[in-house]
Amino acid sequence: MVLWLSSACEAVETKAIDAVRDKAVLDSEDLQIIDDFVGQAVAELVQTTDFTSVSLTRSVILRKRSNQPQYAAQFSSSARKYISLGFEQALELNSERRQFRVMLNLLILLDGLEDLQLVDLAIERLNDANTSIRYWAVHSITNAGITEQLNSDPVSNVKLVVRIVQALEKQIDGCSPEALPMMVAFAGAVKVSQAEDLLLRIADMRIKKYAEWGVENALVDATILEALFNKMSSGRVGGGAVARRFAQLYSYAIQRYYMGRDFLTESQRQQLISVLVETESLYISKLLGEPPQLAVRIRRAIERDDYTALLLEHNRLLGDKTRAGQMGLKLNFDYGENSDGTKRIEPLALPRPPSDKLDK
Repeated sequence: MVLWLSSACEAVETKAIDAVRDKAVLDSEDLQIIDDFVGQAVAELVQTTDFTSVSLTRSVILRKRSNQPQYAAQFSSSARKYISLGFEQALELNSERRQFRVMLNLLILLDGLEDLQLVDLAIERLNDANTSIRYWAVHSITNAGITEQLNSDPVSNVKLVVRIVQALEKQIDGCSPEALPMMVAFAGAVKVSQAEDLLLRIADMRIKKYAEWGVENALVDATILEALFNKMSSGRVGGGAVARRFAQLYSYAIQRYYMGRDFLTESQRQQLISVLVETESLYISKLLGEPPQLAVRIRRAIERDDYTALLLEHNRLLGDKTRAGQMGLKLNFDYGENSDGTKRIEPLALPRPPSDKLDK
């Protein structure tokens, strides 16, 4: 094992870089050593045909980072230069398989580096035709390390947040079920108003999917509802818009469960049950200021297959044509305007499923 590890990493020389990492002040020669190391290591990722060793090469690069300001600045600058070059070289490869592997490994490296100066390199990969490439591009600009750095100085980082949000907004409609929760978590966690706009756009997309009977993987909506709840709980301005999305999305999930009882698959039913019960138990009583033991009506209705009780609780919480729901009254929001200009007090009704949209 030791021999294999040594062989895999022997092409990346680390002796010189290790000496530089221990210095308090760096000169031009030291900075060149950093540049040479990063260039050699990234070249190893690009040029290798032994993809069993690339994780070792990536780990060597990540281990050689330092918080020393001169070192960190040069390391970041060199990483930007050579990873950008690596993407260019990958696109010139004749083998699509090798091209994919190289680009994937460069994105995984970007993800591990968690460097705000490198975010735009990942943004450029968001439109790639390959789903895995897009996934890691999203991951590398929404991971916890990036989010934490953006939140550490929201004022200085607002332009970068806006750029990330704008790039992610373009991916919402075609986003994979695996990547969407990462976008939701990012939108919910970043402390800039533009990130809240991203969350609302995502919620609107899912609401539209419900209306079209085109929902896939309803479990994603549990993540969205959680992020919306956290935004409401933070007391930020614009909470009415957030609450409206929360209520409409939750309403559509309940209505889908009710209207689809005769044709949804068991897997689809179980996903919806998880969303409905989890949302009720974790958020409803907190939003209404009710004792937690009261947040069981939806769960009990589902357990008893009592669809009448389910609809009654839906109407109590979210409203119907005759009265506003408890959430609307408590949180002071409505569902927009009716055609006559009056405030809408009940959520939109889920359209009947068209024959070509029925889930098999």
